[in-house]
Amino acid sequence: MHTSPAATPTPIPSWTAGGVPVHLIDEVALPPETGPWLLPDATPEVVTAQDWLHPHFADQDGILHLDSHSFAFVVNGLRVLVDTGIGNGKERANPAWHNLRTDFLERLTAAGFPPGSVDLVILTHLHADHVGWNTQQVNGEWVPTFPNARYLTSRAEREFWATYDMEEAREQMFRDSVIPVEQARLLSTVDVPLKGAEIAPGLRLIPTPGHTPGHVAVELTSQGETALISGDCVHHPVQLAHPAIGACVDIDPRQSEATRRKLLGSLAGTDTLLLGTHFAPPTAGRVAAHGDAYRLKPVPAS
Repeated sequence: MHTSPAATPTPIPSWTAGGVPVHLIDEVALPPETGPWLLPDATPEVVTAQDWLHPHFADQDGILHLDSHSFAFVVNGLRVLVDTGIGNGKERANPAWHNLRTDFLERLTAAGFPPGSVDLVILTHLHADHVGWNTQQVNGEWVPTFPNARYLTSRAEREFWATYDMEEAREQMFRDSVIPVEQARLLSTVDVPLKGAEIAPGLRLIPTPGHTPGHVAVELTSQGETALISGDCVHHPVQLAHPAIGACVDIDPRQSEATRRKLLGSLAGTDTLLLGTHFAPPTAGRVAAHGDAYRLKPVPAS
């Protein structure tokens, strides 16, 4: 069991896009063995050759740093949470995700987003480390953590998993973290065309398929400034240097690489702030072209 010791709450990191603070709600740092499993082509030799990854995104031996966290912000009065992490007390096959006990909800509340105040929960895709806090256990039942929110994912994402031949571990995740939200009639789906889908003023879903068929990134625009939350189309900054490096759990590796190259190309040289859903602190940065690939120029949180 993973626990977080009782202590004075740490400040909530945030960045600003056009006057809109985007808060990072930390859940847990993932163990060192996550990198070799998740991104097997990101070998220590590949990682250490990119000296800019050290010390924030990798250690001196080429071991990747990866986190689980969510993002919360208010845009035009809408209180939004993007992805919900791994969750507490969930039965998971991955030991790093199994039966967690973290202070995620306390951090979320400290950022000004108590669960009952959240209006919209955006799920970039339906993987276990992105839907876990959809629910919490109350009197032995899994109930929606955000009872006043609309939970939203792409229609292509939900329809894909509806016909997928799931292994037991994935079925368990759907039973405890997706189905209860559907049964409460809180889950909605939306078509996300190539041009993206505006779901509220200043808030768009961008299609980024490959990791899963209906995967989306989340674009926030305010006062001419833009931030983009990656989800899992980019897991780690090493993929900026080597866009061909994919995740072992990508449903369509070729499409995942094509999506990553297209997205990074569109961001390179712009002022758009890229917020990595699994990037270790400083978590955010701007994409710069470097040779035939890219680098991340970190932007520290306030």
